[in-house]
Amino acid sequence: MPSSTRRARRRDTPPPRTGGTEAETLRGFLDYLRASVAAKVEGAPEPQVRTAGVPSGTNLLGLLNHLTFVERSMFLGEEVADWQATFQAAASDGVDEVVARYRDAVERADEVLDRCADLGAPLPRPGRPSPSVRWALTHMIEETGRHAGHADILREQIDGATGR
Repeated sequence: MPSSTRRARRRDTPPPRTGGTEAETLRGFLDYLRASVAAKVEGAPEPQVRTAGVPSGTNLLGLLNHLTFVERSMFLGEEVADWQATFQAAASDGVDEVVARYRDAVERADEVLDRCADLGAPLPRPGRPSPSVRWALTHMIEETGRHAGHADILREQIDGATGR
């Protein structure tokens, strides 16, 4: 029996059905998590989207901003001087800008991954130590999944939105 005070609940999306190869499975789960975390930020209201929801200062917009830097560092080889600073979006950046920047980083990362046929080969990162493609994909699944969980909680605190 539904209550008029019950919060809106989206239908939960099950884990992806992927192809049979290891690369298809890893990339399928990473794409699933990428879409989930971006969806948590889309449509979130200002200023709550950048308001800390926990004592550490973590906020929804900052999480997606951070993941943009992680994608760029891992797959595009960009260096990050201050990881802690990546957890805050610029005051001039709104939700649409941060989501667009994240989606652009993901698209560019996917272009790199599309050229990597061997999961055991190092990522192409000239001048920097390069993890294997397998390690990078596994790390990004862990990193994105962890922050997607944080985003779930923060978004629910903001406006009650739940689900992936």
